[in-house]
Amino acid sequence: MLPERRGLILKALVEEYIHSGQPVGSRSIVENFRLGCSSATVRSELAALEESGHVYQPHVSSGRIPTDAGYRAFVDGLFDSGESLPAPDAEEMQRRYDELAGEVDDLLHETSNVLSHLTHYVAVVLAPTISVARIRKIDLLVMGPRRALIVLITESGQVVNRHVELAGDTPPERVSEVERALNASLDGKHVADVRPLRDALDSCDPRDALVAVVLDGIIECLEEAGRDRLQHGGVPELLALPEFADSTRLRPLLGLLEDGLAMLDTLSEAMHTGAMAVRIGSENTRTELGHMSLVASSYGPGTADGVVGVIGPTRMNYPRTIAAVRCVADGLSDALK
Repeated sequence: MLPERRGLILKALVEEYIHSGQPVGSRSIVENFRLGCSSATVRSELAALEESGHVYQPHVSSGRIPTDAGYRAFVDGLFDSGESLPAPDAEEMQRRYDELAGEVDDLLHETSNVLSHLTHYVAVVLAPTISVARIRKIDLLVMGPRRALIVLITESGQVVNRHVELAGDTPPERVSEVERALNASLDGKHVADVRPLRDALDSCDPRDALVAVVLDGIIECLEEAGRDRLQHGGVPELLALPEFADSTRLRPLLGLLEDGLAMLDTLSEAMHTGAMAVRIGSENTRTELGHMSLVASSYGPGTADGVVGVIGPTRMNYPRTIAAVRCVADGLSDALK
């Protein structure tokens, strides 16, 4: 742990660098922050911070820039300060959630938009694993003589659907009968219980044929939903930052965002550390994020493994970003209830 004065000088340097994007000298710290010490004292402390690996000097005559270790010391101090999102931003976010209550897909999409707007970085939202959800209702809608639409709704409001082809002309009465039977068997059960029910059917019994078709359709759309859990937005926000004036620097991140499984693993691995995770530069296990920072939080009730997060440069506005991610995660959890 850094001595108090040295820690305050590091905090000032990080805040100034986040604001300006330019190496910070002792004069800027003395003039912009009331630390009660002289330029000579600040220079001495900056030299000590450089020796300890918290800052570095890109050029001999320039000021200093925080290292990943410097950002880490700064971020660790934020968790003690209890930084919160400004009231107008929090109220605007809550208003948007209130308008979309009950529509989970819309909630997740809107979350990525809101979080990107609040932070000006890339926002990522990982939907909870649908396999742990409980079934609230199954609807079978006849769309024609040989076609039906399956709609499965979970207790958390997630909705999956799929069209299925029926064998021969199936009377609507039979479709309704199967709908009632499935709701009786699966109401309140976990989504994962669908497959054992399908495996228990007698494939040779013609009475089970329609049930088997419907269950196969449900299983297929659930598997598809499990693969398509990630939403993201805000790449244009990064292009406005000086770090990405050369757009080719974004290619590794764009590739990671398009690889849903890799991004899922990245978020899941980050959340092993607890409810809120901050990974800075070299702390990230993915090379695509080696010069970027990830701030992420879990959300949702119980054992839900939904994740909401932000990806931006290491010169990130950490106080606002952490507060925004925390606020959005809480709002999303409340909306899902």
